[in-house]
Amino acid sequence: MINANKIGRALLTFVKYLSLIFFAFLAVLPVVSCFITAFKTDEEYQTTNVMTMPVNWFNFDNFVQAFNKAGMGRAFINSTIILVCVLFFSVMIGTQLAYVLNRFNFFGNKLIRALFLFASQLPGVAMQISVYEIMYNLGFINSLAGYIIMMCGTDIISIYIYIQFFENIDYALDESAIIDGANYFTIFYRVLFPLLKPAIVTSCILKGVGTYNEYYCANLYLQDKKRLATVATSLYTFVGPLGSKYNLICAGVIISLLPALIVFILCQKQIYSGLTSGAVKG
Repeated sequence: MINANKIGRALLTFVKYLSLIFFAFLAVLPVVSCFITAFKTDEEYQTTNVMTMPVNWFNFDNFVQAFNKAGMGRAFINSTIILVCVLFFSVMIGTQLAYVLNRFNFFGNKLIRALFLFASQLPGVAMQISVYEIMYNLGFINSLAGYIIMMCGTDIISIYIYIQFFENIDYALDESAIIDGANYFTIFYRVLFPLLKPAIVTSCILKGVGTYNEYYCANLYLQDKKRLATVATSLYTFVGPLGSKYNLICAGVIISLLPALIVFILCQKQIYSGLTSGAVKG
């Protein structure tokens, strides 16, 4: 009986680790395939499969062509401007809104929360007709500022993260600050806002990844691809009706991954602490 239990536990452990290795392999396989393809010449790509190693690993012509022909320099500048502005305004608006909803009881508080929950259930594609009409009437088509304003729209998930974090901050801090003569703005910016760092890191990761990789709206509203291209839209330069240069696309993908990889390596301590403290606090 004891041996049977040991065999059962060993078998269960084997299956568990085997499944983890299998799914990890499936997750890494597209990245490895993209990396290999990025170093292949046009002839190599056409005559070999995606997992065949390139002849020359020091062939950086694809990266140079992808960067120059796709205008990735301008695309990185535009994406950086969009990302910084969107994250700044999203954090400021989201934290203040969560502060009001959590710290003040007023008529319509629960209704507003219910409407946020309802809005989060609506598919974004279904709202694009009305959003496009609004953007067109306001003159925000082909406008970087207009696109930033649209992307700064209320982020429901981030607001709920902030509200959840506020609920774990003791009201005694507010009361002590009020006794010392602080007003609500001082309480928020001097006392509570610094305590929201883990939640802010969590929401910035979620919002930042979505903004950096956003293609649909960037392609729809930033139609001047030479002047207003983003990193996501610039990669589609090599896609056309006569065929696609996937070796150049893969090289562009690798280039676009480098900034995110560098940020992750430099800020991984803050990212890990923010995810563990901000997302599951409570």
